[in-house]
Amino acid sequence: MSRICVDAMGGDESPEVVCEGIALALQNDPTLTVLVAGTDEVVTPFSEATDRAEPLVASEVIGMAEHPAEAVRKKKDSSIVRGCAAVRAKEADAFFSAGSTGAVFAAATMGVGRIRGIKRPALATPLPGIGGHNTVVLDLGANADVRPESIVQFAQMGAAYSRAILNVANPKVGLLCNGEEDTKGSELALSYHKALVEADCGFVGNAEGSDLLLGDFDVIVTDGFTGNVALKTVEGTAKYILSALKEAIAQSTRAKIGALMLKPALGGVKDNLSGDAHGGAVLLGLKAPVFIGHGATSVKAVASGTAAAAAAVRSGLVDKITEGLTSSAQ
Repeated sequence: MSRICVDAMGGDESPEVVCEGIALALQNDPTLTVLVAGTDEVVTPFSEATDRAEPLVASEVIGMAEHPAEAVRKKKDSSIVRGCAAVRAKEADAFFSAGSTGAVFAAATMGVGRIRGIKRPALATPLPGIGGHNTVVLDLGANADVRPESIVQFAQMGAAYSRAILNVANPKVGLLCNGEEDTKGSELALSYHKALVEADCGFVGNAEGSDLLLGDFDVIVTDGFTGNVALKTVEGTAKYILSALKEAIAQSTRAKIGALMLKPALGGVKDNLSGDAHGGAVLLGLKAPVFIGHGATSVKAVASGTAAAAAAVRSGLVDKITEGLTSSAQ
């Protein structure tokens, strides 16, 4: 059985929403068990009433507005810190939280620990593409400034994720740039390109912003600053399109009737673009899988995040990343 520690206090929604998501994940997967981290009044009653759930009582909560590193240092008994410590102690196989990304990153890096040789863990998520293709994009915000050697490790980790989770035999890796030509990009981008060419990581060339959703690449790497801007641009575009569709639908009865027929399909598109279907983003490069959901998370997103963490454990994602680093070093 896989055992996932879930932060019941994370996210903008109430802990009850997170608990509902945990219950749904348990319902969907009879081989799953969950360690529920949070305050006693939340996790103890829920665990007592739920099969295969056990409480991890924490007296403190790290808020979204708190300084991540400072909060992790000061709040040792917070649900995020305790959850990461439980993974390190082998009390759980992986961790999922919809709380502060910075706090989870800090607590996981210190608490769970990095794979030997990894300089910087990276935040990754699959973005949906044409024909059901998914493109793993990283780094999405964990590291604003990145050296070429770290970009190479991002490529290796992203390729391992693509193989382990998305079943891509030989992932094609691209570098996010302002043109597909090898000579395009800033001096830093050109240094990334040179390092990727020299490495054994499946690199096939530069990817443009339009490639994020077109599906021509299996993995696209960049620094955390650029990756975060790109992700937020995709999310903002998706929200605009859905909002524009709602406005257009409201303008006529015919459009409303058509919208009712398309509602299931549109709902699926919305879930894909929101990232809920994939359970948020994963921190690659740690000794155990750590997933971070969106702050305004839903019941479905929590269930998906918990399931994604379990899938990462069962697929041996960490071992595959380690193997990839070892083989490339030989």
